[in-house]
Amino acid sequence: VQLVESGGGLAQPGGSLRLSCAASGFTFSEYAMGWFRQYPGKEREFVAAITWGSGGLYYADSVKGRFTISRDNAKNTLYLQMNSLNPGDTALYFCGKGERIYYYHRDAFNSWGQGTQVTISS
Repeated sequence: VQLVESGGGLAQPGGSLRLSCAASGFTFSEYAMGWFRQYPGKEREFVAAITWGSGGLYYADSVKGRFTISRDNAKNTLYLQMNSLNPGDTALYFCGKGERIYYYHRDAFNSWGQGTQVTISS
């Protein structure tokens, strides 16, 4: 399993960024996928998740209405569109793969990527 995040960087408050996660080494279309973030010295926290066929979308309250998770199973790629960013969104963002096929639970993710840093500052 390999997950490679990209798209992070520096953005201004109120701005947007789009994260991508390229997946390989497993049948992407069979697994729920998620985005998580980690602040310095804190544990990784849930941001958003999407089920294998995009029928289920789940968001943390802190990002609901601002972030949109999506996937392209033909390209084995997961996305996170982040709008209306604020300094509280500054964190290291990871994508994660569901623990088993055709199963979603918010706490049932493994096989993390290396992360991509998002920094929101004026």
